[in-house]
Parts: sequence; C-alpha cells; structure tokens
Amino acid sequence: MKGRRLQPLHLAGWLFADMLLVLALVAMGDQGDPQAAERPGSSPSPSASAQHKKPRRTGPRAVVRTPVKVALDARAGDREAIVRGLRKATARYKGRQAAFVLTFGRHTDPGAGGRYAHEVNSLLEKARPDMFHGATTRDFWKGGASSGHADIEIYFYTY
Repeated sequence: MKGRRLQPLHLAGWLFADMLLVLALVAMGDQGDPQAAERPGSSPSPSASAQHKKPRRTGPRAVVRTPVKVALDARAGDREAIVRGLRKATARYKGRQAAFVLTFGRHTDPGAGGRYAHEVNSLLEKARPDMFHGATTRDFWKGGASSGHADIEIYFYTY
C-alpha cells in the first residue's frame, strides 16, 4: 500500500475559509456602538459651557429591547379621558421617541378588547405628538373581567 502525501492544493479550501472568517470578524468589529452616546465618560472632560449642550450622537439609532410598561384606565369611547390618561401615564418619559407600541385592551370579549386597544393607539399621537409620531402600533386583546383598561408596552429608540 502506497502512503498518501498531503498535497498543498488540498489545503487551499481551508485557507480560503480561514481568511473569510478573519475578514468577517474585522467587518463586525468595525460597526459603531448605538449606545456609545449614553455611556458616561465617552467624551473627554467637558468644559462648563459644553455641559449644557446635548451630547453628540454617534452610530445608528437602535431600539431599547426592554419595554416601558404603562397602564391606562378610561371608559371606551371617552376620547378625552383616554388622551388625559395617556398624557399622565407617559409624562415621565417626555422627550423620548417611541419606535413601536403594543397595546393590550382588556375585556371579556376579544373583539371589544381589540377595538379598545385600537382606539387607544389611534389617540397616542394626539396625546403626545413628539413621542408617538411615526411609531408603529399593534392592537391586542387581553382577557379580563374589567373593560376600559389597557396595558401598553412602549419600545423607545436609544436616542
């Protein structure tokens, strides 16, 4: 039986695969960090006048993966009460912009719960135009004995 010799040509595929892996790692390492602007100490010691300026944003804007959860209690059809409730529930998040909103209307009937969630979502921009302009919304039903209640999950942009 003849001994097989390893030909250098047999290693060409492995060498190509290894070089492609290194190229992919370099490309991934070159991506910006979307939350870099939020880290303390990301800029050199700011002067007193620079502290009042907004931080310069770098990198692409992303969506925070953890939602902000708020609740709303207002009778279905009472649009003014829903708007007031939305303003009150989102007051502490003023200045932020929502990427998408999931609203769960509570009701014993799935149709009525979905309609209530849709009504709430249709009034988001009226309640806070700066926060909800262009946000994607989804209406859901959540079973429950009480009607006129919505659980809202808001996913904000990082900046």
